[in-house]
Amino acid sequence: MKTTIDIPDEDLKEAIKHTGAKTKRDAVVYALKDFNRRYRLAKLAKILGTFKDFMTQEDLKIMREDKKWEKRK
Repeated sequence: MKTTIDIPDEDLKEAIKHTGAKTKRDAVVYALKDFNRRYRLAKLAKILGTFKDFMTQEDLKIMREDKKWEKRK
């Protein structure tokens, strides 16, 4: 989608430097993708923090040592 926007020069130069982008467009696309990924991760972290019956490390260790959970060949 074509869009005309006014991005401050210093911010755009810094984004290009940090992303290693060869063009302004690449820097903006990279920044948008990174923002969206971080936003999704933040939402996921909120959800994962609410599980009450999530398996602990100790539960996992016990399960791995239990014979009934061994892989059959």
